[in-house]
This record gives sequence, structure tokens and C-alpha cells, in this order.
Amino acid sequence: MTPEHRRLAESESRTSHWKRWGPYLSERAWGTVREDYSADGCAWEYISHDASRSKAYRWNEDGLAGISDRHQKICFALALWNERDGILKERLFGLTGNEGNHAEDVKECYYYLDSTPTHSYMKHLYKYPQAAFPYAELLQENRNRGRAAGEFELMDTGIFEDQRYFDVFTEYAKAGPEDICIRITAANRGPDEATLHILPTIWFRNTWSWEPSAKRPFMHRGGGARAVIELEEPLYGKRRLIFEGDVPLLFTENETNTVRVFHAESGPTFCKDGINEYVVNGNRQAVKPGQTGTKAAAPGWSSVTMPGALFRPHSAGSACPRRPPPGTSPGTSVRANSPLRSPTGWTSSCPTPSGRGGRWRAIGPTTRRSQGTLARCEVPARRPCSSPSTASRPSTAPPRAPGTSACCGTPTTGSRCRCSPGCGASPVSWSVTTSRTPGATPRTTRCGSTPGASAIR
Repeated sequence: MTPEHRRLAESESRTSHWKRWGPYLSERAWGTVREDYSADGCAWEYISHDASRSKAYRWNEDGLAGISDRHQKICFALALWNERDGILKERLFGLTGNEGNHAEDVKECYYYLDSTPTHSYMKHLYKYPQAAFPYAELLQENRNRGRAAGEFELMDTGIFEDQRYFDVFTEYAKAGPEDICIRITAANRGPDEATLHILPTIWFRNTWSWEPSAKRPFMHRGGGARAVIELEEPLYGKRRLIFEGDVPLLFTENETNTVRVFHAESGPTFCKDGINEYVVNGNRQAVKPGQTGTKAAAPGWSSVTMPGALFRPHSAGSACPRRPPPGTSPGTSVRANSPLRSPTGWTSSCPTPSGRGGRWRAIGPTTRRSQGTLARCEVPARRPCSSPSTASRPSTAPPRAPGTSACCGTPTTGSRCRCSPGCGASPVSWSVTTSRTPGATPRTTRCGSTPGASAIR
């Protein structure tokens, strides 16, 4: 029996609640029937995406790459900022039924990469553009298109050109039913330096504003050398979110900003959008100075990342997309307009889940009436290994794994030839070593994980 089978058995017998915490946090709670309190019953219009950062939900919450308990009392998710967007990226953007030319549709690029049955391990990928997210362009262009036309997707805006985006991976691993380790990794896939702010965020769903007798949960900053958010919730009792290192923390209340949402003359001082106001607009009065509240985030995770660099903040707490965005996985066929610049061959870049540079490849015209070319996002095959001179080139095809051998032609003593990373680990090299006797039979060499690594057989 595997450890996961044991966890499933314990969950089934209710001896351990392995499924208490999982990916139960919605991607979107705005514009839904569940949260509709409109006079005319138009759920799509009652809470828009623009209002969602300021309006406290009643029945469910939403977040980016988030988790929650099965009753959604306590929620954890990411907030991202590239210093170009006008708001934090806290939830997915999309179109309502009245905004899209094919009804409701999410306009993002995200992947659920892995999850065990008990959610003992989960992995999520979000592709965050480095330029300002084209909210208005996506809304306006889809409104202008008729139902016979294709949808205008995020890829069509050119936001991912030259791979100018971040891959943000979020992983959850359970050390126990109530002990969850969280790892967040960001990679700059673009050609230039770019800044990314990562804000791990935790909050309580607002269950107290609707019931006067309901007990209000509470969170505050704990003591010690590391940053700790201590929570107390009526159903679950005490919980903690622990960060690596002493990072700054921001606190606010998960309350509706009635001034912004309903144009009221007055409202709560500290609201759901307080952290957004502090980080993006520099409003220091929007967060609570006493380090207490019902919503908190750590804004200290930011970095100017070099092209190809990884940025990995850590925090520890107590698969393919369901609807793949066009061109985001190798082999996905799409109708493309702007990404293609020639009828055949490799053209502009497109993102792939692995982070490798994909390229759009035209495969023919569309069979539908919509404009564009049928294209496929593919990863080009890597070139075979080569060396700078014929004398030091292996006479057989280089092996694909480090540690395997290949015979070389007659080299000069001590010569060395290098091959591309496709031969094995990166960086790799073919190091040719000959006998000390001139003219002796060449020896075999290996593809090593470091330049110059070799083994003579």
C-alpha cells in the first residue's frame, strides 16, 4: 500500500481529515448567481471583475492558485504585481455572458499541473505577462465581434511576444492533515530584466456581516524571529501561517468598500482592497497599523529577475488546463492572427508549460469563416551536437544522456569539443582526451554535466 493509499483509507474512515484542505477556492466568484443580490436578477452585472477586489463575498471566495478548507472559512492564494498593472493580479479575468461574443469566457493562461486524490501534493502554473494586462482591449474587441467570428483571446493581443512573461509555479505538500508546506517559484522567460512582486495572502471569508450573532474570526502578527500570522477561527480554532525569514506583513479587513462599490458617503476605514491600495497606489492609510485584521499579505517577496532567472520565496503553513488557452501547450491547434508573420515555417514565440521556448508553426488556412491562419504551438527539436572542428568531432551521433560514451575521430592531444545542452544536463561538454603517445588509437569520451568532465574507457 502506497502512502497515498493509506491517506485515502484514513480519510475514508474519518480517522484523519486529509481532504479538509484542498483546491476548493474558486477561480471566480464575481458575476455569479451565488453572489447575486441585484434587484433585476442580472447576476453578470451585479459584481463585475472591477468591483470584485472591493466587494466582500458572502457564499464563496476566489483567488489565484489558491486553497481553502472544505467550508471555505480560511483561504490562501497569491497576489502578483508587475509594476505595470493598475491593480494586483488576485483572481482570473474573463468576460460575462453579455461581454463575450460567445458568452462567458476566461481570458487567462493557467494550468493545474498535478494533484493527488487527497490533495497531499498540488501544483499550479500561472503565466503572468510582464506588460500591463490588456483588460480593456479584451473587453472591447470581444464586444465588437459577432457570434460568427472567432473569440479574441489573450494570445491574440501580442502580450506574450518574445516570451515577456513570468512563469509562477505554486506547490502545496502536506506533511500532515493540518500541516501544509507551500513553495512559490517564479521564472522570467523574457529577454530583459523584469520586476515581479509576489504577495502570499490569507484571509477569512466574511461570515459575520450577514449574521449579527456570528463570532468574528481574528488574525494578527505573531512574535519570534520569523514572520508568523496567527489565526483564530470559531470552527477550526488556532492556525498559523509561517514565513521563512522576518518579512513585513500587511493587514486589513475583508469588508466591502461601500464608498467605491455603492458610492456611499462613508464606509469602513479598512476594506478588502486595502492591500491593493497600499501596494499599487501607495496609500499607507489603507492598511491597519496594529497588525491585526481578517485579511493579511506579505509584500516583501519582490525581485528584479534576469532573463531565465528563478525567484523562489518560500512560505510554510499550518495538469493541463481544463480549457487550454490557445497555443499554450505543444500540439494545440489554434486560429491565429497576429502571432504569424509568414504562411509556413517557424514564426513568433509562444509560451509552453515547461518553460521552453515554443514557436508558432503555420499548418494551413482555417476551415471556418473566421479570419486567421491555423497554427500550432510547438517546441522545435534541438539541433544535434556539433563541435568547432572536424578533428575533434565524435564520429558517431552524440548520446542523449550524461554518462554514455561515443567514439571520437583522431583529435589533437588535449583538444576539446563542446556540444549543445540537448545532449544531457546543462551545461554539458564533450571532453576529448587522447593517449600521451602521438598517433595512438583515440579513446572514448562522455557527455558530462560540467565543462571538461570526461571519463576514459
